[in-house]
Amino acid sequence: MTRGISTWAMVVIASFMSCATTVASGQARLIRIDGSSTVFPVTEAVAEEFQNSKRGLVRVTVGISGTGGGFKKFTRGETDVTNASRPISAEEMKAASENGVQYIELPICFDAITVSVHPQNTWCDSMTVEELKKLWEPAAQGRVTTWSQVREGWPSEKIELYGPGTDSGTFDYFTEAIVGKAKSSRGDFTASEDDNVLVRGIEGSKYALGYIPYAYYAPHASRMKAVKIDWEKDDLPAIEPSMENVVSGRYNPLSRPLFIYVNKESLQTRPEVREFVEFYIKNVPQLASEVKYLPLPSAAYEACLERVRKMQVGTAFAGHAEIGVSVEEIIRREPGVEARPSTGGGGK
Repeated sequence: MTRGISTWAMVVIASFMSCATTVASGQARLIRIDGSSTVFPVTEAVAEEFQNSKRGLVRVTVGISGTGGGFKKFTRGETDVTNASRPISAEEMKAASENGVQYIELPICFDAITVSVHPQNTWCDSMTVEELKKLWEPAAQGRVTTWSQVREGWPSEKIELYGPGTDSGTFDYFTEAIVGKAKSSRGDFTASEDDNVLVRGIEGSKYALGYIPYAYYAPHASRMKAVKIDWEKDDLPAIEPSMENVVSGRYNPLSRPLFIYVNKESLQTRPEVREFVEFYIKNVPQLASEVKYLPLPSAAYEACLERVRKMQVGTAFAGHAEIGVSVEEIIRREPGVEARPSTGGGGK
């Protein structure tokens, strides 16, 4: 008995000394995250809380390169976790398979892509999906340039357009939902992977219009105006973006799930990654609300924890974004697809 206690004590002391040495030498264990600017506020908040709880033993870096840029790094095995504002695409699934990267797909919350204008814009309170398509489709480039060309009676002033760059999952989802094909868009607009740049542009001109994640609109709501969206496929009037309208399923077609993808090998072989992912799932409901995203029901987070425990790899989507998928549908789905090469689909 004494020998067992002594052995246990030596292990504890050795572990403590090892941790102390790690902190003293500045060699904190590193978790690498990159990807979506939309998911960034959530992941950054979780990472900050997690690092505080670990007291310097683990460092988490969170970069922004857009969903597409993040998946490029992730499928090459350069990151442990990637933020994504759309599901993994068929092309990215193929790249992961070719590089031997397996992944766990975890939906974390819902977003409402918000079409925004300057508050002094008195004419544009709502738009139909058809009007948005007329404005953003490739054929509009150099042709649809004034407000009056979008709707009769609007001013004949030039529209200043702002939107995410082509590596953005928001760009992929918006073009699929509005134009009907991912990445199908006019190119003559001010593009940036940094949503804060888009916010400043929309705030800066009475004739500006852009689309951004709700979490970037909400803090600036006094300096921008959200445009109500008329889907035309239902009997509802034009609906404003709000968390209430997302959860009720009324804000279509611009509500969407957000994700993190976790490298299976990192999860299996590095305890700090597993701790972080479990911490993420348990804390994201509160932190998502704080940054103005809609948390999923508790059953969805329980399912995510189960996926992590079982190392359940693959995706519950068919290599492209699905428009109008409900919160309930997200909970029901089981991942299982790892690579299904395709020439179509969103997010290429």
